[in-house]
Amino acid sequence: MIQSKKEIKTNNSSNWKFITMMVICVIVWAFAFPFIKIGLNDLSFTNLTIMRFFVVCVVFGVILLLQPKRFSKLHKKDILPIFMLGFLGVMVYHLGLNYGEQYISPGAASLIIATIPVLVVISAFIFLKEKITPKKLFGVILALGGVVIISILGTPDESIEINYMYGALAVVIAAIVGAYYTIAGKKLLERYSALSLTVYAILLSSITLIPFLFLSPSIIDQVATMSMYSWFAVIFLGIFSTVIGYTLWYVGLEIKSASDVGVYLYAVPVLSTIISYFLIDEKITMFFVLGGILVIIGLALVNMNNRQKID
Repeated sequence: MIQSKKEIKTNNSSNWKFITMMVICVIVWAFAFPFIKIGLNDLSFTNLTIMRFFVVCVVFGVILLLQPKRFSKLHKKDILPIFMLGFLGVMVYHLGLNYGEQYISPGAASLIIATIPVLVVISAFIFLKEKITPKKLFGVILALGGVVIISILGTPDESIEINYMYGALAVVIAAIVGAYYTIAGKKLLERYSALSLTVYAILLSSITLIPFLFLSPSIIDQVATMSMYSWFAVIFLGIFSTVIGYTLWYVGLEIKSASDVGVYLYAVPVLSTIISYFLIDEKITMFFVLGGILVIIGLALVNMNNRQKID
């Protein structure tokens, strides 16, 4: 069927809007990793998580109150599953990521987190009995091999090697629960929009952060002495990286397929590493570069397979 000039113009406009949204999403997510590092200068990893989600909950709470019709109705039977989804896939994820970035670089953390699609494929193979093609299996092996290299050999400072490995392990755990969030959320997405599920999961699971308020170091003492840079980092992480980033991501998923949207994720660790190099003088080793290349090639192979299947 031949398209009219008006239809072609409309499609081009929609494509540019989609590309613009994805570029903004990639940028705010790439900045998140170095800003976590900056926030950790004044806050413990638990207090940084609390402050970030305090901002997120305020914003989401206001939106929920002012525009309730935008959200799917929350059913009582789904409260516990959504709570667990948010607890593991959001709170444990961010606690693990923040803990890990105390010891590893933002670039290394972003590359490990980028393997979530690979972990989803592995989980689907184990629990859902989905088949893995040779090309996809090769991609999985390459990506995981890259993570091992980054986790064991990626640090430029031998004196912090043990803490570095603990930090890398914490981020690997974050990636695993991030994969769980993707798989466990599939059934719930049959009854809820992606944005509704995200908002409900965050608001419900944020309750689990309350006990951390009474742990040492005191959040009040740390917040009282926070620098301007840490305040900016917390606000950016809450509003831009979480609220705006996730919203644009889900709007993108409504316009294009998951494979079309997923391609943009490859740019996150690359851009995050470049930003960290200039923003916080992140050191980059040859092993880090090697591991990063393996991760990105592995992700490309896994996604290429999924793209062909969808098309």
